[in-house]
Amino acid sequence: MHVVTAPEPAAWLGAVELVPGQVTAALLHRSGELERTARAEFGARAGVAEIEDALYRVGADCFAGYRLLGIGVAAAGLVDAEAGVLLEVHDVPALHGYPVAAKLAERFGAPAAVEHRARLQVLGDRWFGAGRGRATFASVSTGTVLGAGVLYEGRVLAPQGGRSGAHMTVAASGLECTCGERGCWKTLATTNWLTAAAAARGFHGDPVGLLREPGEFQSTVDEYADNIALGLVNIQQLFAPGLFIVHGEAVAGGEPFRARIEARLGAGLVATAERPSVVFGAYEHSALLGGAGLVLAGH
Repeated sequence: MHVVTAPEPAAWLGAVELVPGQVTAALLHRSGELERTARAEFGARAGVAEIEDALYRVGADCFAGYRLLGIGVAAAGLVDAEAGVLLEVHDVPALHGYPVAAKLAERFGAPAAVEHRARLQVLGDRWFGAGRGRATFASVSTGTVLGAGVLYEGRVLAPQGGRSGAHMTVAASGLECTCGERGCWKTLATTNWLTAAAAARGFHGDPVGLLREPGEFQSTVDEYADNIALGLVNIQQLFAPGLFIVHGEAVAGGEPFRARIEARLGAGLVATAERPSVVFGAYEHSALLGGAGLVLAGH
């Protein structure tokens, strides 16, 4: 009798993080363990061809020769998750309308899906990070890319057309944003603000180094922590996630910076069943873990 052997199930997860100026790919085990990563940069005025070349190069470095269960893409900007398309990326106009999921699926022979980076970070924290075992929490990205995703009662809040909070208005007459509006959270709580504010006060070094050792620029660093907390206060008021897992640049500030954000977050809030707390994420590739989580969630 001829016995047909079932094919081996795909054992690997693919993940891609696509943000202004940079694309990163990762190959992961189903456990979330990282096998390899690759990264490429592209210019601020790069066209589709240059960005796509970078995307394919890092994908080939990580995925070639492996059978993937799928590829999860963590992207900045406004995405259509159902269509797999990047609708709008203010800092990279060339990516407007780019069908990233279909391009990756065709190139690497595996199903691909895309979601906003901040929302995928929630999945990464839920499957593999500090959010394990919780039904409700928020995951926050800081640095050049700002945003927050919320897991609420076991579901990631992902309304069609929803964003990450970076463009919520926190200062009605504030600085002009790349989106054309004024006073967006992004204008006060990203690396660009910290760099400009520190330079205006005489500091011209690495902003991450400034977070580690603020010295005479402590007031600037404290203001930066307060600016990050501004957006988190709004999220707490709306959804009461209780726990905020913060990733990225802010982690360099250590315990004093974390405590400052948490204190500002809790000030003035009406008492709830759970007082909001802030913890720093322990994993630098949180968005890539979220991409892997997106693949697992789809299966």
